[in-house]
Amino acid sequence: MKISRWAIGASIAVVTSFLCTAVNAETIKVGVIATFSGPNAIWGKQFREAIDVYVAQHGDEVAGQKIQFIYKDVGGPNADASKAAAQELLVREGVKYLAGFDFTPNAVAVAPLLKQAKVPAVIFNAGTSSINKQSDYFLRSSFTLWQIAQPVGEWAAKNGAKKVVTAVSDYSPGIDAETAFTSAFEKNGGTVVEKIRMPVQTTDFAPFMQRIKNSGADGVFAFLPAGPATFAFTKAYNENGLKAAGISFYGTGETDETTIDALGDQAIGLITSYHYSDVHDSALNKSFVAKLQELHPGSRANMASVGAYDGVNLIYKMIAAAGGDGQKAINAAKGLEWESPRGPVKIDPESRHVIQNVYIRRVEKNADGKLVNREFVTIPNVPDLGFNP
Repeated sequence: MKISRWAIGASIAVVTSFLCTAVNAETIKVGVIATFSGPNAIWGKQFREAIDVYVAQHGDEVAGQKIQFIYKDVGGPNADASKAAAQELLVREGVKYLAGFDFTPNAVAVAPLLKQAKVPAVIFNAGTSSINKQSDYFLRSSFTLWQIAQPVGEWAAKNGAKKVVTAVSDYSPGIDAETAFTSAFEKNGGTVVEKIRMPVQTTDFAPFMQRIKNSGADGVFAFLPAGPATFAFTKAYNENGLKAAGISFYGTGETDETTIDALGDQAIGLITSYHYSDVHDSALNKSFVAKLQELHPGSRANMASVGAYDGVNLIYKMIAAAGGDGQKAINAAKGLEWESPRGPVKIDPESRHVIQNVYIRRVEKNADGKLVNREFVTIPNVPDLGFNP
């Protein structure tokens, strides 16, 4: 059989075109700095699984550019390890975006590097309001303590609380939470009778519970980093008789979905203020939760999951608009809005922080006996209330 010169030439052209496209297609690397080992490894696990869900639903290419995620474990709150991981990702790996940051010190440590490299960093969790002021290249897809603590302070004062003790972990997020709750609670007629600041690493809360019982307060507002500390504090609240004494509980992430089952029925009735529940009633959230179960059976979505999921969505949108150009990406992100598994969200052009609904939630049992954070009040479109330019 004879093959014409035209056919051969056409075939060579097609192959050449394909090879050129393959060579020219850029792989954009995204470095994820988080805790994947040790007692706080739940953070890295939740981040990574949510990224898996997003990629499964949306693919691993944006505008013809392949997306590659590179994960770096920093073992917990460790500023030095976080800075070293960022340097390796930026210099050796050539990442165009950074993400993750479960703890505030880990985020703050990379701020000077972002300006030098002109690389955007999307915060999946760390909730101290001032982080975004450290670099113009920070964006946040999670929450701040001001954003979620101020609404519950107002709600508690308007719903029967008169005297409250605040009990927070003694570091920047805890102080943010204490300040935000106190300002709203007192503005609405309540009195904070005592402010307790607890060591970040402690899990022995019995002495603090006794102080709360002796204070004469009718409620306690708590903030602790999610994980072993929140579980231990909430458990101690019940075991030391505060619930039985009629001292109401107001919190944020203390009934997190990853620990709520371990708390058992003693968690029923606890009130928290947060931006997400895995039983949020929307089609998008149901799809998100279902895909997570499909890919990682037994896992349960929580605020870290939705922070990572939306953080990747934000990164994809920036890549679509700007490729690997960091400054152009930041400009494109300002004002972006979309529907999230948590509800409607928007990136504030000024603070580069997510504007979102905040929900007052109560722990209940589902029809199938599963403990859930049931949203029963919605405060719409809450900005970062602690961001002052």
